[in-house]
Parts: sequence; C-alpha cells; structure tokens
Amino acid sequence: MNLQMLALAFLAATAIGGLAWVFIYPMLSGEKQAEARRASVAKPEPAARRADNKNQRTRREQVEGSLKELEARRAKESRIALSTRLTQAGLDWSEQKFWMVSGVLGLAAFAAAFLGGGGLFGAVGLAFGAGFGLPRWVLSFLKKRREKAFLRALPDAVDVIVRGIKAGLPLFESIKVVAADAPDPLRGEFLSIIETQAIGMPLGEACARLYERMPVPEANFFGIVIAIQQKSGGNLSEALGNLSKVLRDRKKMAEKIQAMSMEAKASAAIIGALPPIVMILVYLTTPDYISLLWTHPTGQLMLVGCVIWMSMGVMVMKKMINFDF
Repeated sequence: MNLQMLALAFLAATAIGGLAWVFIYPMLSGEKQAEARRASVAKPEPAARRADNKNQRTRREQVEGSLKELEARRAKESRIALSTRLTQAGLDWSEQKFWMVSGVLGLAAFAAAFLGGGGLFGAVGLAFGAGFGLPRWVLSFLKKRREKAFLRALPDAVDVIVRGIKAGLPLFESIKVVAADAPDPLRGEFLSIIETQAIGMPLGEACARLYERMPVPEANFFGIVIAIQQKSGGNLSEALGNLSKVLRDRKKMAEKIQAMSMEAKASAAIIGALPPIVMILVYLTTPDYISLLWTHPTGQLMLVGCVIWMSMGVMVMKKMINFDF
C-alpha cells in the first residue's frame, strides 16, 4: 500500500511539473519576450535602411574594383625597365649613358687586372663584376637611400594635407603646399603628381603612379587611398589621418626591427670580412705563399670559386637578417 501511494504521488508530481514547464515556465523565463523580439527583428527593413545598405554595398564594390585594378596594373609592370630604375635612383641619365659608363668601368677593370698579371680568366671575371654588377649595386644603393629620405618626410606631408583639407583647401591645393615646402625627394615626387595632373590625368591616377617612381609600400598606400577616394568618395581627411598613423607605426616598427637585428648584422659583417682580411694579412707577411692564387691557373680558379661562394654566403646572411613587414 505504501508503494502504491508513493507511485501515485510520483506520477502526480511529474504531471504537475510537466504542466508548469509547458504553461508557466515560458512566461517566467522570458522566452515569449525573446520570441517577440526575434519576430520584430525579422521584420522587413524599412526602405531607407535598405537604400543605405545598398549604397554601402555599392561603395564596397567600387573599392574592391579599384584595388583589383591597381593590383592588375602592378602585375603587368612586374618587370622594371632600366629607365625606371634610373628614375627610382634619382638619376637623370639616359640608358645609353648608363651603358657607356658600365662599359668604361668593365674595360678599365679588365685592363687593370690583365696588366697586373691576373691572367685572362681573372681579368674577364673582374671586368664582368665591375661592368655589370657594380653599376647595378650603385643604382640599388642610391634607390634605397632615396627611399629612406622619402619615408622620413612622407608622414609629415600627409599631416599637412590633412590639416589643409580640414581647413577647407582642395586636395590638389594641399598637395601644392607640400610640393612647395617639402624636402627632396618628396618635393620632386609631388611636383611630378602636379605636372601629371596638369596635363589632364585624373588626380587619383596621378597619385597611384607615385608607386612607379617610389616603389615602397607607403607610397602605394597613399596612392590607393587617394585613388579610392576619388572614385568612391568619403571622408578624405579621416582616411589620410588613419594613413598617417599607419605610416608612423610602420616607421616605429622598422626602427625597432633595425635595433633588434643589429647584433645579427654585426656578426654577419665580421664573418663576411674575415676571409679578405686574413688574405691581406697573409699577403703582407708572406706574399710569395699566397701569390699563387692569382699567378697560377689553378689558384685563379680557386680564387674565383671562393669569391662566388663568399658572395652566396653573404647574400644568404643578408636574406636571413633582413625582415619584410
């Protein structure tokens, strides 16, 4: 009998709990309010909001189209012509003048090595290095030095443009202010933008071409921001303000990376300088012992092989200690 009463009480409690769960719990837990809220959210958007979303999608599609167009143009221009490289280095030389200087250097190095007893093989190798490698190394050195000077002045120039736009000046007039007061090479590049725009090219495209003469990511950022704003509209002062912050952050990051990699660069410089220093010291102490390297054909071949392997090692170390960001 006691077991029957317990079973009936259990069934009654289960039934009452089920009824309470079905009818009372949704009102107490707020599920009905949540369902009503979800239903209100799921209602069709007003016409004004739908139009706003459509405008945002259109602007996003315009931005994506501008970026794809710029990337396609960069891909087509992957091979840099010699005239462009001369411009990037800040030289106003023609291609003929560059080849003439390279030929003169190669002939001078060949004559000096051959008359100095270096042999035909060594003279040809030295002439190739002086006539083909040295001028291109000089171009690369001048290009990097020019890019560093450009990057030092670009954030301040962008800030000047932002202040000019906020003061009510048009973008073109703000660029003129920068071109009048900025140091070289930034002044020359902005003058090129003004001259290109003056002959009829749109300002956005003229700014996008800045990357061709100054192939650094910061110049590409500036050209993309101006080109997109010219096509899609928007708050240019805010976009350029954000760009200025990005440029300064990249500059800080570059300085931090340089400070952190100085130890590795010093080690690489010491390791790369040891073989020639040892060779010079041996030549000063016992010249007859080491002179076989450039008087005997086997020694010349060994010397050329050593130069090639040392060059490869230096390039590998340079690749290991240089960081792109």
